[in-house]
Amino acid sequence: MNSKLKNQNAGFALAAVLFLALWAPARAQQGKLPRIGYVSSNSAASPGPLFEAFVQGLRDLGYVDGKNAVFEFRFAEGAGEGRYPELVNELVNLNVDVLVLPTIEMVRLAKRATASIPCVMIVSEDPVFAGLVKSLARPGGNLTGFARLQRQLSGKRLELLTEAAPRGTRVALLYDPGSRTALNGVKEYKSAAQSLKIQLYPIEVESPPDLERVFQKVSAKHATQVVTITTQVLFRRQKEIAALANRHRLPSMFEGGTWVEAGGLMSYSSDDREIFRRAATYVDKILKGTKPADLPVEQPTRFEFVINLKTAKQIGLTIPPNVLARADRVIK
Repeated sequence: MNSKLKNQNAGFALAAVLFLALWAPARAQQGKLPRIGYVSSNSAASPGPLFEAFVQGLRDLGYVDGKNAVFEFRFAEGAGEGRYPELVNELVNLNVDVLVLPTIEMVRLAKRATASIPCVMIVSEDPVFAGLVKSLARPGGNLTGFARLQRQLSGKRLELLTEAAPRGTRVALLYDPGSRTALNGVKEYKSAAQSLKIQLYPIEVESPPDLERVFQKVSAKHATQVVTITTQVLFRRQKEIAALANRHRLPSMFEGGTWVEAGGLMSYSSDDREIFRRAATYVDKILKGTKPADLPVEQPTRFEFVINLKTAKQIGLTIPPNVLARADRVIK
């Protein structure tokens, strides 16, 4: 073999080695599926409509578990906030590619646990006021997402409730005393009630809830209406709370449409299902390379007033026509 042919063969061999060296990592990278983490306070058997809206949002964007992504979903199984640290830290230790957190307590845990994993939050409070992000437009760091403005709507709920059910102004406020979010909510409702000249009676709902006893306290206050602050402890008992309010013939106001679907009288809130679906689009953008710091924290632009006329009939209430006309959705 002449030297020219030897040199040519050596060149081919070197090219092959270089190709394999470049191709192997690229192939390995191509085969690595992105992992999407989500912590839910509910159970895997009954994850709830908001979780389902998020998963549907992922499906609409083409994400299929095990095919082009790995869904790392963790469920507290109704154990409350005590399990959140374990579940959040588990997903942080797995080094998921993006972490979705639907409560402010989970967000605080993740903020302490990681500064590198992108996090998409869905929270009811103002994340700037809570110290989670620098600003809505430029959140900074590894955190972005959605602020549902639950607390800012407290006064509007009281106003709509007393207009729809003008039987008096003694409103019982059910809340979970173990939740910081709920305690902030009590402050907001107290301030709004004072402005509207409504008598407000905050009533603690301990965990696990003894709801029959809670409504005995509501009756003892001679309440004419009842409002419930949404936290995970109470959210899991939507049907029971709505049923007890109806049994006591109390007009009820809630902080989300799913409560009205469960039998409550009315709700006023952001369109929460749409927000959870939208969270999937932020996951998609992050997985495609957008930094959380460059994604503004979104606030809802659409609010939903829902009335259940079946419930109104059940408790013997006629909704005034001017209030009914303002409803975005009516359940008949």
